[in-house]
Amino acid sequence: MKRFWNSLNIAFSMYSRLPAAQCSWSEENMKYVMCFFPWIGIVIGALCLGWDALAAHLAFRDPLRNVGLMLIPLAVSGGIHLDGLLDTADAMSSWRPREKRLEILKDSHAGAFAVIACAAYFFLLYAVLDTVRGELVKVYVFTFAVSRSLSGFSVVTFPKASAQGTVAGFSKSAQTRIIQAACAVYLLLCAAGMLRLQPVCGAAGLAGAFLTFAWYRHMAMKHFGGINGDLAGCFLSVCELVMPLCMAAAELLAG
Repeated sequence: MKRFWNSLNIAFSMYSRLPAAQCSWSEENMKYVMCFFPWIGIVIGALCLGWDALAAHLAFRDPLRNVGLMLIPLAVSGGIHLDGLLDTADAMSSWRPREKRLEILKDSHAGAFAVIACAAYFFLLYAVLDTVRGELVKVYVFTFAVSRSLSGFSVVTFPKASAQGTVAGFSKSAQTRIIQAACAVYLLLCAAGMLRLQPVCGAAGLAGAFLTFAWYRHMAMKHFGGINGDLAGCFLSVCELVMPLCMAAAELLAG
């Protein structure tokens, strides 16, 4: 039980700004980190659901409500996944050989394409969240656990772009089959919840998630030779935009 507790704390201290107990980042303690990564998504989803309810109760104007939904995931994660999206945008826009693209991913400076990608991402997300209302919000909050379940699955399954880095370190220490099974269970539970609440919109959101997952693997293998932390963060950020976009589109078409 101590190993699971330590893995939980490492997951929350690494991938969120939520309080976590101090523990050693030993290989033994890192075995099950990805099992608890989706739990952060559950917390984010709960906070977003609470914020939407508060906004409705206090009759907040739409901009305040939408911006709150945008900033909660960013505040909880500390921007670690968005950083991956921006680094990937710079690397992909360079049109350089694989080795140079990997160097760009490691560069701490933000280029012009990262700034453009950031602005475009938040404009699109704002527009999408403006259409996610009522019962659809209850489906939307599952996206944060779905994206992290798929991301955690990829960390222990997909080839790595480099033997160095956080993802390679977690993968090396991980109990692969247990993490794969845990992530699969999370996905099944999320899918059941989404489909039960709104079958059409839930199915559309899940389709968007798996299409993004397929794109992520193809992009990582073709352009980088595998995944790393930045690419995993890029996938997670894109997935959390594509899923509500697909849900909103399905609701519009069904209505």
